[in-house]
Amino acid sequence: MHPNTFAPLPVNQPAFSSAAPVGIFDSGLGGLSVLRAVRGLLPAERLVYVADSRYAPYGQRDDDFIADRTLAICEWLVAQGAKALVVACNTATAQSIALVRERLSVPLIGVEPGIKPAALVSKTRVAGVLATQVTLRSARFQTLVERHAADLRVLCQPGHGLVEAVERCDIGSPELLALLRAYVEPMLDAGADTLVLGCTHYPFLDTAIRSIVGERMTLVDTSIAIARQLERVLGQHGLCASAGEASANADDIRFCSTSDGAHLRELAAALLGLDASVERVVIPSRRTPEREANAA
Repeated sequence: MHPNTFAPLPVNQPAFSSAAPVGIFDSGLGGLSVLRAVRGLLPAERLVYVADSRYAPYGQRDDDFIADRTLAICEWLVAQGAKALVVACNTATAQSIALVRERLSVPLIGVEPGIKPAALVSKTRVAGVLATQVTLRSARFQTLVERHAADLRVLCQPGHGLVEAVERCDIGSPELLALLRAYVEPMLDAGADTLVLGCTHYPFLDTAIRSIVGERMTLVDTSIAIARQLERVLGQHGLCASAGEASANADDIRFCSTSDGAHLRELAAALLGLDASVERVVIPSRRTPEREANAA
């Protein structure tokens, strides 16, 4: 994974405080894997996490819908005072990151599948990529493969059903294991020794995947690299929170959901060890006007 480079802020950038929160956004619950990494590396930072669970998953949405929701939620996070944004969704990054950079003058980090590290570690020169259909068809993904994997055979597998499983907190049922087996065993048969987890939901399936592949595959999870990129960006703009400004506890994380938040609470408890309250928020956009959003 090579996290997106950030664009220099314009001269008339808003005045951000180092004590302001970092906004993290995902279509649903997958971005919690990124939040976990950010929280571990940058414990002084306050965080606002938004799950657009009412409209998840994004993986089979049309491109305009994804761009519309991504921009609306990023604008909402800036309005909440966020000093930097992490688009912790491969699908949203692939489809929308350029648009958001054009519209918002705030440090912005996106995510993308870890093709570069896969190319560096694969010994068989065959790597599998598990990602959403939108990510796999995007120009950004094709450019990544062309740039970093010219001598690598890349096996692309849309992870249909996996985001939905994580969203309902299923990370180990027999049905899920059967689905994962159908996706990864053909990769093993084709000689793949590396598997790129090309969606931020998928690191929560690490144990389930390991139960199938054992040590035959190196799993590439990019969440740590994203956290390090955020640290670099905040440092370059003088926006790192000081150790005395916050501490890594649930009170410093504001969890928001466009749905009822039940699964967000459940997954935060199960996978992050946080007993978190979740605020239901309405974030209207061109494709999802407020009257429609309020009808839920």
